Amino acid sequence: MQADGPRACRFGRRWYLNNESWHPSVPPFGEMKCILCWCVSGETHCQRQECPPSACASPARRDNPCCAKCR
Repeated sequence: MQADGPRACRFGRRWYLNNESWHPSVPPFGEMKCILCWCVSGETHCQRQECPPSACASPARRDNPCCAKCR
């Protein structure tokens, strides 16, 4: 039996449409803004944001809370 269209994904208690993306919420931590998930034909894929290595001794997280930058 074949589906009529692209399948949705279930993540936690929510359903997401095909090609929809979101930041997962993981209790008790809340929304994980540095991780992005997306739905592809009924399968959930998640990836942590990749950050370039920092070249300084004490980097700060100003503009992007996921990646550190030199001051």
